[in-house]
Amino acid sequence: MLKKLVTISRSGHIESEHFGCGAIVDSDGKILKEWGDSSQLIFPRSALKPIQSLNLYKDGYIDKANLTEKQIAFSTSSHFAEDIHQELINDWLKNLNLDESMLACGEDWPWQLHNKFKAYDKYKKRRKIFHNCSGKHCAHLAVSVERDLPINNYNSQLHPLQKELFDLIENLSEFKINQIGVDGCTLPNPMLPINKFGYLLAKFTDYKKIDNLGSVAKKIFEACVNEPDYAGGAESDNSLLTKLFNKRVFFKNGAEGVFLAIIPEKKISIVVKILDGSARAAATAIAGMISELDLMDKSKLETYLNRTISNSIDQTVGNITWVG
Repeated sequence: MLKKLVTISRSGHIESEHFGCGAIVDSDGKILKEWGDSSQLIFPRSALKPIQSLNLYKDGYIDKANLTEKQIAFSTSSHFAEDIHQELINDWLKNLNLDESMLACGEDWPWQLHNKFKAYDKYKKRRKIFHNCSGKHCAHLAVSVERDLPINNYNSQLHPLQKELFDLIENLSEFKINQIGVDGCTLPNPMLPINKFGYLLAKFTDYKKIDNLGSVAKKIFEACVNEPDYAGGAESDNSLLTKLFNKRVFFKNGAEGVFLAIIPEKKISIVVKILDGSARAAATAIAGMISELDLMDKSKLETYLNRTISNSIDQTVGNITWVG
């Protein structure tokens, strides 16, 4: 069962409607609120990155390598390949004595148009460091080097890092993975029910419940809320929402309409999936869902709950509205 979550209006008339499913889940696995049927299977896509980072850093690599919070946040990012991202990954690869050819992600351009022009003027070609998942891939390379694991197939389902990830997900979510897809960046991406993915993320927020993993999860969360621009970009919805909550919540988006929020002070998570894959609808939906928790004055979320749509001469002509 799906639920209408977001509408798009133009000149006072409904133009589009976005349906989806979502849930607020606590660290005991209890569904506190549900929109639609949260047992629906989804690919988490890049929203899985906090858990992928937890898997990479579970054995103490953050301290062994003396990683900065910027590097940790960058590991979880779907970044815009802004100057700060390009500088960080170039330095990180250099310190590893590797180059970008070892990254398994594809070549791309920076996300924003003005940065695309800058990149074209300077390089005349797409580069792997511009791919919005290159931070996660760089972290995979770093941990593979430290553990003396193969680096030429770290994106294979059969690589030790990926096998360990699947085990970690199954243990924390209490769900047996039966289907694994290939993400847009070439890394494996398992299918999970929305509510089990939410349970997995809520466990991530309950540091005492996950024993030795708790200190690692805490470092990842704190890095992401302290350096939100490295976990997305200056104009990325996940970074802007994270800033809005003043280090209390980390938001992470994924492709095809997936968005999450992890909230350690409540030991809960929120996950939403927009069925048609709309990113703008997902950002509005996650804002709508978190607005029901009374973590802040709803008026401060208004720019997401009822976002304006402008035409090519900046006239306001419609709205993207939370209706869930």
